[in-house]
Amino acid sequence: MRSTTDVAVVGGGIIGAAIAWRLKAHGVTVTVFDPEPGSGATRAAAGMLAPVTELHYGEERLLRLNLASASRYPEFVAELEAATGADVGYRRTGTVVAAWDGADLAALRDLARLHASLGLSSELLTARELRSLEPSVAAGLPGGLYAGDDHAVDPRRLHEALLAGATVERQAVVAVGAGSVTLAGGDVVSAATVVVAAGAHSARIAGVPAMELRPVKGQTLRLRSSRPVVDHVLRGSVRGVPVYLVPRDGGELVVGATSEEAGYDDRPRAGAVYDLMRDAQQLLPAVVEMELLEVSTGLRPATPDNVPIIGAVAPGMVVATGHYRNGVLLAPITADAVTELVLHGRMLDEVSA
Repeated sequence: MRSTTDVAVVGGGIIGAAIAWRLKAHGVTVTVFDPEPGSGATRAAAGMLAPVTELHYGEERLLRLNLASASRYPEFVAELEAATGADVGYRRTGTVVAAWDGADLAALRDLARLHASLGLSSELLTARELRSLEPSVAAGLPGGLYAGDDHAVDPRRLHEALLAGATVERQAVVAVGAGSVTLAGGDVVSAATVVVAAGAHSARIAGVPAMELRPVKGQTLRLRSSRPVVDHVLRGSVRGVPVYLVPRDGGELVVGATSEEAGYDDRPRAGAVYDLMRDAQQLLPAVVEMELLEVSTGLRPATPDNVPIIGAVAPGMVVATGHYRNGVLLAPITADAVTELVLHGRMLDEVSA
């Protein structure tokens, strides 16, 4: 044993960073272990906070969790920005979903009916209304849908603020146990509680109980122009393949995202760049004139039902992973749930429901 900490958080992505920040705010001594904090799925994430437009049929349980976390975001951001003086790029401008053709528009009508049946707020758009909201969309798009409560945040700026002032050990954890973590170099660190939040790699750490978790590769592009080309998050489905465009400050635009069952291969793929640009151009022709800044690749941690795994799995061990495509959105409620477990030994109702 070379050192001790109250809580050892294994994984320094957006989930691990949010947990560490929330625990530290409650006076708990926390150490985050990650050789490259925020270098995986967090870095590739676009940062959509989209419980409404991310809704898939049959995912009502996940929807409840997403909505609960989205409701926490304004206070979460305000508290973080007040504590750190950072601007995390929280944009409350809503999301526009563009229909690519008539069949897509019919699918959006069905989706709007589902939203209404679940008490969600969205409104269908005519072609003229779509162009009024986003004048730069491609000519001939037949209409769309507007979700005013689906927002966005800059995950990289959010992550940096969450880790500001945190104690971070830039080493990999190879094994965990009740009251300790073992580092790649052989050192052992004792901790009253170990929180495993290593994303898609969580199940690969020795000592973590078996769980149904698989990596899903996602690639995003970062573009830039001299002026913003969209005001809202813009989403759509081109020939059945989803694509989204998320504006950032300074004329940047994030285009995403692929969804590839490629195991733990996180290498960028040239075909993915082509596919993303081709589909993005169908919705927003201006993307082909923008500067290509970066291709980012990350491994999303997915579960069979897309609901994350959050809870105590052994005495002194908590797991928080499996957030798949909603990691940034679910950061506030995951941090609150783990903090409630560590401090009081109970689970939040919204998470256990």
